[in-house]
Amino acid sequence: MRTRFLACLIAALAATSIAASAAPAPQGPDGKGKWVEPPKKLPHVRLDNRAHNLDFLFGALKAAPDDETAKAIEQRIWALWMISRSDTANLLMTRVQKSIEQKDLDLALTLLDAIVKIKPDYVEAWNRRATIYYMKKDYGRSIADIRQVLKREPRHFGALTGLGLILQDIGDDKQALEVYRRALAVYPRLQRIPDIVKKLSEEIEGRDI
Repeated sequence: MRTRFLACLIAALAATSIAASAAPAPQGPDGKGKWVEPPKKLPHVRLDNRAHNLDFLFGALKAAPDDETAKAIEQRIWALWMISRSDTANLLMTRVQKSIEQKDLDLALTLLDAIVKIKPDYVEAWNRRATIYYMKKDYGRSIADIRQVLKREPRHFGALTGLGLILQDIGDDKQALEVYRRALAVYPRLQRIPDIVKKLSEEIEGRDI
């Protein structure tokens, strides 16, 4: 029954195009990954039994037959991640997004500091703060926040790709490759990452021989 329902969901998503305007994501030059971030527009999702919904969606993400379907599922996962179940935290996160758009990263960090104190289990606040620390080249704090994200949600492909990007930036390609592979195990159709994994694999295997 679950397998049939999963197949029906994937088929429905494949037939439905969800318009989403993605926010610019920090990324490295050619040969490096990018920090996968949520689009500005997200589909409406039901919050009942959220953990079960995420488990189901991640199963669908692995089984997605094409990139368009995978992207639609990804957006639903982001929609669940973005909701904190705290009106105050949600309001502050809206202000965080506006601050980022206005390039006021210091204000965004101040707001995110408040959010993680109010709602420390809100995964996306940690992830967004990690992103901003990366943009400010503060890799130590960025990695610390990524660890908080992955502690709460090990399948967070956004945080995993961000960690891979940092590791590439500091020259640790071997660890970056391992992290990117973890991201692909969760999200096989993640954009750019399969090519980067192939490139890093060839380079690292060449060194080891």
